[in-house]
Amino acid sequence: MSTTTLSKSAATPQRLRSAVKRRTTFDTARAEALFASRLQPSDQPTAVQVRAAITVTLHALGIRGCAARLAEETGEHPEASARRMSWAIAVIRSM
Repeated sequence: MSTTTLSKSAATPQRLRSAVKRRTTFDTARAEALFASRLQPSDQPTAVQVRAAITVTLHALGIRGCAARLAEETGEHPEASARRMSWAIAVIRSM
């Protein structure tokens, strides 16, 4: 492999930050969709059920709709909302 090829494919700090930011944004959207879904922590959902719930919810509400649902619930029920979002984040991170 030539030096030119190596430098183009090497992970620069900027590329790494960009990749982490995309991952974080994607995970946030997934967690918000799980939060907005009908799935409950007491259901002890499988990874397949979580992915399905996220897909259905994103199709129904969109990314902004999921964020709006989170904001609405946080305003009305802050303690319950915090617990649910903590659960959603933990589930997404475990996948």
